[in-house]
Amino acid sequence: MKRAIMAALAMALLASSPACVAPNVKTYKVGVCIYSFDAGPMPLFYEEIERYFRSLETDAVRYDVTVVDGKWDVDTQIRQVEDFIGQGVDVMIVNLVEESSAPLVTQMADNAAIPVVYMANEPSVEDMYASNNICYVGVDMRHAGTVQGEIIANLPDRGDINGDGVVSYVMIMGVPAHIRTQYVTEYSIKALTDAGITLEELVSEHTDWYPSEARDIAANALGKYGMRIDVILCNSDLLVRGAHWAIEAAGRKVGDDIYLVGIDGSMEAVDLIREDELTGSVSQDCYAQGRAAADAAINYLEGRDNDKYTMIDYVPVTKDLPRPGW
Repeated sequence: MKRAIMAALAMALLASSPACVAPNVKTYKVGVCIYSFDAGPMPLFYEEIERYFRSLETDAVRYDVTVVDGKWDVDTQIRQVEDFIGQGVDVMIVNLVEESSAPLVTQMADNAAIPVVYMANEPSVEDMYASNNICYVGVDMRHAGTVQGEIIANLPDRGDINGDGVVSYVMIMGVPAHIRTQYVTEYSIKALTDAGITLEELVSEHTDWYPSEARDIAANALGKYGMRIDVILCNSDLLVRGAHWAIEAAGRKVGDDIYLVGIDGSMEAVDLIREDELTGSVSQDCYAQGRAAADAAINYLEGRDNDKYTMIDYVPVTKDLPRPGW
């Protein structure tokens, strides 16, 4: 009996102690939509977003971060946005599957009074100014295209690997509606022409970002034009994968008789660069973008405005210029 009384007294003292009173913790719910976990650098984005939010937590503030995979499908991503709205998230970070879906996502979020930070895939200028509760954190895809073109222009032979005085190229593009596709394609060629290089377009075809499609385009081009092809330019490192398969199958060797460049600076691309199987890629600073997206989300959570655009520069990745942080 005495032991039971002492235990009850101890519990009462603990309960009344100021040190044991639970603090008033504010928990914010953050929904993060990634267009595909399998896409190039995207795992680095969401891992950094999660890590950075955790690093900012205090005894008074917590961040409940949920990340979902859009699996390259617009309808899937729209349902995920709807789910986040139904769950009552306080802010969303959205990496669009297709930029053309931005008006719908913005309208849905505005109706629920939820601010949105668009990340990495940039909506049109018109769509960005359709609401005061959205902003964009990411990269200017025009700069990505410029850097890709400069990788070729800065080679000792300036891309003319067969020495005929003309850089003859194959362009393997992504989905036509993507701003990434439009800007990377246009500005990579602009960088080459601005460098005074004479160009010849042999093939220019779109894909749905599947490596198998890139393989078929490259294989057909190599079969038709053979050694006339100096360069294969790809809108992403996923497309590089397919083009590389075709180059190997044709008995060609990157760096010896053909150049191959991509966009993303993915780990697979970095490995190919190290093995002299890829001329170069163009990398986003995923860590800086992830932190900037989280900072923008926190500004909204705390009632502050954001600049409409926060841009992070691209960097070239070649044998001489390793990928930052890798």
